[in-house]
Amino acid sequence: MDSAEYKAKGEGFQEQVFVARQPIFDTKMKVWGYELLYRHAGEAGEASFADGDMATSQVIADGVTLGRTGLAPGEKTLVNFPEKLLLAGFGFALPPESCVIEILETVTPSPEILAALGKLKHAGYTLALDDFVGQPEHAPFLEVADIVKVDVLGTPPGDLPRLAAKLGGGKRTLLAEKVEDAAMHLRALDMGFSLFQGYFFQKPELVQGRKMSSSEMSKLKLLKELADEDFDPGKVSRIIETDLSLSYRLLRYINSASFGRRDAIDSIRQAIMVLGQRNLSKWLQAVLMSDLNPTPKGKELVFLSVRRAKFLELLGRMLREPPARPDALFVLGLFSLLDALLGQPMDEIIKDLPLTAELAEALKGGQNQARELLTLAEGLEQADWKSVKVVLDALKVPAVTASALQADALRFAGELVRDVCTLPPAKGAGR
Repeated sequence: MDSAEYKAKGEGFQEQVFVARQPIFDTKMKVWGYELLYRHAGEAGEASFADGDMATSQVIADGVTLGRTGLAPGEKTLVNFPEKLLLAGFGFALPPESCVIEILETVTPSPEILAALGKLKHAGYTLALDDFVGQPEHAPFLEVADIVKVDVLGTPPGDLPRLAAKLGGGKRTLLAEKVEDAAMHLRALDMGFSLFQGYFFQKPELVQGRKMSSSEMSKLKLLKELADEDFDPGKVSRIIETDLSLSYRLLRYINSASFGRRDAIDSIRQAIMVLGQRNLSKWLQAVLMSDLNPTPKGKELVFLSVRRAKFLELLGRMLREPPARPDALFVLGLFSLLDALLGQPMDEIIKDLPLTAELAEALKGGQNQARELLTLAEGLEQADWKSVKVVLDALKVPAVTASALQADALRFAGELVRDVCTLPPAKGAGR
C-alpha cells in the first residue's frame, strides 16, 4: 500500500486517531491494564486538548476499540477524561467492566464535576485520579477515587512515604506513575503501592557478568535470517516440523479465531501453505522473541517490539528513499528492545549479528536516518506528540497517514503476540 492509499485509508474517522498505550503492572510484574493516550491525527503536535473539547464520544470509543486490540478480557484500560467530557457524560459510552475513567489533573472538583463522578460510580465505573502529588485542592476527589495515581517523579522523595501512608490503608488502590527505573519500582513497592506505571520495564536490568547463552544467540541469528527477503522457507519448515512445541503452537495459531476458518488444519505443511512465506516468517520471529524472555514483562516487550517492527516496515514501503529495505526496518524495530528483553547492553547483543552498519548504529543510539524512524516509532508509543510532529514534517508524511500505519501495526502486533505469548514456550526456552 503506497502513501496515497494510506492517506485515503486514513480519511476514515477511526484511522485518524493516534493511540499510545502504556502498561500498568501489579506487584508480581503481571500486566494489570493499560493507560490509553490518544490524539486526533490532525492535532498530533499539540501538547494538550484545546479546552478539553476536541475529543468526541466517537473518538473515545474508536480509540478504546483500537487500543484494546490484543488485550485479555480481564485487562483494564484507563481513559483520560478532561472536564467537559466528564460533564457531558461521555464516560457512559465505555464499558464499565473493562474501562477505568481517569480524572485528569486539570479537572477542578466543582459540585457539577463531583455530581458527574458520583453518577459514574453509581453505574459501576472505576475512577482513577491522575497525577496526584498531595495538592489540597484535589482532596475532594479522594472521596470518590478508587485508584490514586501518584507522580513519584514529581513528588519530593522525602514526601513520598508520608503521602503513601496517608493515602493507603486499604481504602484506595495506590498506583505509582512515572516509575523510571528498577530502584524506584522497589521503593514504591516497599511504600505500599500495588500498581506501577512508567518506562522502568523498558530499561535493561543489567546482570553483572552475565553472557548470552548459546541458545539465545542461536535464536537471535535465526531471527536475523528470517528477516532476509531471500530466506529459505524449506529450512523454516524443517525447523518447525522437528520441534514439537513449535508445531503445536503453529497449529494452535492457524486454527485460532483470528483466521475464522471452518475446517481445521491438522498438518504443518498445510499450515505453512495457508500462512505463506512472509507471514510464517513474522510468526516465527514473534515466537522466538517471546522465548527469549517468557515473563509478563517479556510479553509486553515483545508486543512493543513487534508493533515497532511492523510500523517501520510499513513506513519503509511508502517512503521514496528509506534507509533500508522494509524487511530490514522490520528487524530494526524487532531488535530495538533486545537490551531490555535480555538484560544485556545493546553493543554486546548485536556485535555478532550480521546487521548493516546503518542499522547497528541506529540500535546503539547513533544519529542517522534509520535512528530517526526508530525515534518516530518510540514517540508514538510514548505519546510524545511534539517529537512525532517534528519527524513527520521532516519525512513529509501526513499525520493521518502515520495514524493509519500505526493502527495497522497495532492490530498486527495485538493479534500475533496475543496468540504467540499465550501458548507454551518452545523447547529450551527461558533464561
